[in-house]
Amino acid sequence: QVQLVESGGGLVQAGGSLRLSCAASGRTFSSYAMGWFRQAPGKEREFVATISWSGGSTYYADSVKGRFTISRDNAKNTVYLQMNSLKPEDTALYYCASSKKGGTTWSPYLYDYWGQGTQVTVSS
Repeated sequence: QVQLVESGGGLVQAGGSLRLSCAASGRTFSSYAMGWFRQAPGKEREFVATISWSGGSTYYADSVKGRFTISRDNAKNTVYLQMNSLKPEDTALYYCASSKKGGTTWSPYLYDYWGQGTQVTVSS
């Protein structure tokens, strides 16, 4: 059974930083791309960032490009999201997801396993 467990969320002031982690188990972690998505209250879930199976390719939503960095440690079965220069509009429940494929993808339909989410709240 595949499990994804996010951690690292919290309350931070605008301009601050947080590092999210997602620990995976139950499948060969290093074979699949991973992604981060977020959902704010009253809004649809949106793509944030994705990283290929090897970590050699990444892709970001325009809204976070230059502020967020996705990375992975295949030895630890963990994917990270470093979030800098946080803004109030980054407030959301952040989910990690495991893709059905090895390459990067922004489409949530190509992810077959999801974590429960970790809350990020940015105060102004």
